[in-house]
Amino acid sequence: MDTPLIAVEGTYEEMGAEVGHRTADLVARSVETYLRRFRDKSGLSPADVRRWGLTFLDVARSYDSGIAAMLEGLAAGAGQPVEHIAALNARTALLDGTGYDEGCTSVAVLPKYTRDGHTLLAQNWDWHPEQGAVTFLLATRDTEGFAVLTLAEAGMLAKSGLNSAGLGVCANRLQSDRDRAGAGVPYHFLLRGVLQSERMSRAHRKVLDVPRVSSGNLLIADAGGEAIDLEVAPDVFGALLPRDGLLTHSNHFQAELPLEDRKAASSGLTLLRHERVRHLLEDTAADRAIGLEHVVAALRDHYSFPDGVCRHLDPDATPAEECHTVYSVVMDLDARELAIAGAPPCARPFERWALDEVFKPDAAPELCFDPDTDGGRRSPAW
Repeated sequence: MDTPLIAVEGTYEEMGAEVGHRTADLVARSVETYLRRFRDKSGLSPADVRRWGLTFLDVARSYDSGIAAMLEGLAAGAGQPVEHIAALNARTALLDGTGYDEGCTSVAVLPKYTRDGHTLLAQNWDWHPEQGAVTFLLATRDTEGFAVLTLAEAGMLAKSGLNSAGLGVCANRLQSDRDRAGAGVPYHFLLRGVLQSERMSRAHRKVLDVPRVSSGNLLIADAGGEAIDLEVAPDVFGALLPRDGLLTHSNHFQAELPLEDRKAASSGLTLLRHERVRHLLEDTAADRAIGLEHVVAALRDHYSFPDGVCRHLDPDATPAEECHTVYSVVMDLDARELAIAGAPPCARPFERWALDEVFKPDAAPELCFDPDTDGGRRSPAW
């Protein structure tokens, strides 16, 4: 198994504590990495991080009691100060304005345009190589049976994932001149808030009807057959809808919003990556024949190598600037299934997980989309 699975059940505090206990070594590495980045990139002292961590913990308590309980449980289980865990989950806000390059390419396909009538959602997550080693799949099931399966960095609660209601989300980094220090809801809280939502309308409220402290993008889709892209910044937001069955996004604002985009000029190929994925899929979409194998092939694309959709390390980058596709995630929301491949996803088979199977003691993934089998195009259909 290339990507570890951590599956937990119980109350939110109990689940957080078990995750923390089982990943304590990884959490310690993640805390060390981000404390260093907060210092080197943002000039934050240990006292600053503690103060902001406690601020964002209070925000979590107001925003979603389950998120706050998981943060507190995770900190206790991992033997870490709770303010460090809260700061990790607010790392986007604490690193705003530092010029760090986190890139992602996301796509949703409406069921009318897929071969089997299912809603598809997928993403490449581009980030620093060292974080791949402390990232895993996190599965949670609460006392009412509500389940979430999400990619997560150690010490954090969410990234791209899906839930038992058939709702999924993908994350894309955005940055604007509106980003600021303050007590708004951090981006990764928003992602977990979406994944805790049992319907689309509630997901919208968890993202839009709250004070926000930083910019970000959330591509949300559900098994009901709809998808929407929410571009958010402090005090403003925009929405994008599918065109010809496809909705794609990268790392710049596409909606007309009263702000200055601070990543469009610097984030690797962001102005083309989302359109590149559309170009690769639009003919098959027109035939109403898209399968996940087509989405996987698009996410493995190397146009403008090494800065394309499937991003590879730039040999000219300094260690602090290194960024590549850490993970590729593809989801069938109707089937409640998620498949994942680590770096580089162009050279690895995906591991497929079904949400209703991950909590079994003998749970194991099924390999699919093997790049050595016709580019993955002949892998088992879902």
